[in-house]
Amino acid sequence: MNKINYGKLLDDKLNQLKKSGDKPSLLLHVCCAPCSSHTLCVLEEYFNITLYFCNPNISPESEFIYRLDELKRLVHEMNLDIEIIEEEYNPEIFYQLAKGLETLPERSERCQKCISHRLEMSAQKAKSLNCDYFTTTLTISPHKDCTFINQCGAEISGKYGVDYLFSDFKKHDGYKHSIELSRKYNLYRQNYCGCIYSKINSEKR
Repeated sequence: MNKINYGKLLDDKLNQLKKSGDKPSLLLHVCCAPCSSHTLCVLEEYFNITLYFCNPNISPESEFIYRLDELKRLVHEMNLDIEIIEEEYNPEIFYQLAKGLETLPERSERCQKCISHRLEMSAQKAKSLNCDYFTTTLTISPHKDCTFINQCGAEISGKYGVDYLFSDFKKHDGYKHSIELSRKYNLYRQNYCGCIYSKINSEKR
C-alpha cells in the first residue's frame, strides 16, 4: 500500500487556490508559537485564518499561559491581523483521556486520544464559525505521527461537514525553518510536548 504524501496534497491545494484566486477561511489549531511560525508563513497568503488555542494537555497552568502569551506575541511581531480564540485551561479533560495510559510513550494511544480530542474540538469550532477548512500545526513536529493526524482529521471532517486541510508542515525544511524563526523572534521553545507525562519522560532523558 502506497504511503500518502500529505505534504504534496497541501502543495496541490495551495497551487489550486493560487490559480483560482480564492481565499477560503481556515480554523488553524495551534499548540505553541514555534510550531505556528512556519505554518503561518505557509498558509497566511492562501487563507483567512483564525487561530485556535485548545490544549488541555499542557501542564502546569503556568506553561499553558506562557505558550499562549508567546503565540500572541508572535502574531503581533509578524504583523498579522489574525484572531486568536483560546479555550480555558481545563486539564481534567486530558487526565480523563489519559486514564490508564499514563506510562505509555509519545506517539502512543494516549497521544492519539489527545490529538483526536483537539482535532474534534477544532472541527466543532470551525463549524460554529462557518469556516471552510480546519487543520492543525501538529504535523510540523518530527515527534508526532503525521499519518495518524491526517487520517484522524479526515475522519472528523466527515463527522462535522467541514473540510480538513491535509498537511505535513515538516516538508520543505519546515521544521528547520520553525527553528530559524524561533531564533529570529526569540521564541520560547519547550523541551516537552506539553503534558505532564511527556514532561516526566523529558526530565528522565
